[in-house]
Amino acid sequence: MCGIWALFGSDESMSVQCTCAMKIAHRGPDAFRFENVNGFTNCWFGFHRLAIVDQLYGMQPLRIKKFPYMWLCYNGEIYNHQTLRKQFEFDCQTKMDGEILLHLYDRFGIKKMASLLDGVFAFILLDTANRKVHVGRDTYGVRPLFKLLTDDGFLALCSEAKGLIDITHGIGTPASIVPFPPGHFEVFDLKPSGKVQSIQMEQFHCCRQQPSHAIYDTVEKLPISLDEELVKSNIRNLFENAVRKRLMAHRRIGCLLSGGLDSSLVAATLVKLAKEEKLPYPIQTFAIGSDDSPDIVAARKVATHIGSEHHEVTFTVEEGIEVVKDVIFHLESYDITTIRASVGMYLISKYIRQKTDSVVIFSGEGSDELTQGYIYFHKAPTPKAAAEDSIRLMEELYMFDVLRADRTTAAHGLELRVPFLDHRFTAYYLSLPEEMRVPRDGVEKHLLRESFKGLDLIPDEILWRRKEAFSDGLTSVKKSWYTYLQEHLESMVNDDDMEEAYKRFPHNPPRTKEAYYYRQEFEKRYPDRAQWLSHYWMPRWIDAIDPSARTLSIYKPEKDQ
Repeated sequence: MCGIWALFGSDESMSVQCTCAMKIAHRGPDAFRFENVNGFTNCWFGFHRLAIVDQLYGMQPLRIKKFPYMWLCYNGEIYNHQTLRKQFEFDCQTKMDGEILLHLYDRFGIKKMASLLDGVFAFILLDTANRKVHVGRDTYGVRPLFKLLTDDGFLALCSEAKGLIDITHGIGTPASIVPFPPGHFEVFDLKPSGKVQSIQMEQFHCCRQQPSHAIYDTVEKLPISLDEELVKSNIRNLFENAVRKRLMAHRRIGCLLSGGLDSSLVAATLVKLAKEEKLPYPIQTFAIGSDDSPDIVAARKVATHIGSEHHEVTFTVEEGIEVVKDVIFHLESYDITTIRASVGMYLISKYIRQKTDSVVIFSGEGSDELTQGYIYFHKAPTPKAAAEDSIRLMEELYMFDVLRADRTTAAHGLELRVPFLDHRFTAYYLSLPEEMRVPRDGVEKHLLRESFKGLDLIPDEILWRRKEAFSDGLTSVKKSWYTYLQEHLESMVNDDDMEEAYKRFPHNPPRTKEAYYYRQEFEKRYPDRAQWLSHYWMPRWIDAIDPSARTLSIYKPEKDQ
């Protein structure tokens, strides 16, 4: 996890522009560098480093002797870099996982290079010999990237939009800043002036496709059969493989543990594999909630069962409310459920950074979207409709759960890993018949639960614990976290403001005082950037005016919550 920043064709001096890059310094607390591109006085790279792999040669932009005309700045982890080195007999100069991009690009070109990468990434690859700039982002946008491109060809790129909003340029009107689309690469011609022209934008992978790198994976081709026992075996094997490949790190590994199904499966598998791989330390797990939080209780049971070194972080409502403004700044979003859920994740990440030496943090994001885990899926009219909505959610992860998970951890210099979004695991799960993936017997994620039944990997009561949103499980059912927020923010926005909301905020107008407050705080930091969010996250197929599962008529709390 790092912060990358680059400008091509700037009309201002580096001393003026580089202050913008310091706004993402939290992403890489270990070191930073600014570097001018030889022969292009107005082209620069900026890099903030969090050292995870190859601590000796890990600084960027990366340049190696074999390709002196290439410059690479990337943020991410390439889990199959050693496999690809052996497969194609590349002579690598460093142990950096990112070096594989240069060799793949040289041999195969940009599209095949991107499609062979098993991992999460955002990259900027400059080829001065061919005067090309290549930009790309992983399938689900686990690693963030924003782009600013003016009409006269000035290009600026950054891991977070906050590093671009104050960039100065020659065009009088404000430049558009947009998220770079996940699963795509873009190629620009680099002119002598340093300005660029986009010549190609193409998708290299989508969630339904078997990834090109699968043929080189450690788990060989799976047997093609819809026998349910074989399907469940395949799910287990691919999930374990997804966790195993993500053990790649020179820093201590930990895991967020809410006590729900997804984080519990990740944590239990991580502890199991850490012992097999003989990691020199116990896995730390981290739970957060109020004193009467059902998540805290459930996470404690899981941690005891799997034998992790468990940390519980309790927070007061006042502490949560106090960080809302900081959370909005880091998220660059005003989505209601994203902000609610981010408060707990922001606070626990702060604890991990200050009180422990864990830096690489596993988490359960992506499972609800993939396995139809949200309780509104019980109301899907048909299996086909449910499958289509699952795809929609996967394609929008970069605006919601993946954005939350990246920004709240990156705010405190941590690196997130999400095995449920492994390319092979997701492609296989989405290839299964629609009828097999829907909720069954009144239980969401039934197939996933059944796949781990009878293994004693996690306690049975957790394996069958029903869905509880992270932002809901932080507090008891007696009074939810969102209720505390709404009560506090009620006095911060008056009725006159709400009457004018549709005029003041025509794009995604807020319908509640809570939403109005979030939007107001967002606009203070990112004025006129509301388009970054295309729509609010909301349940479907049910009359919902709030994203919280606890507000839905079909919500049934567990006992003793």
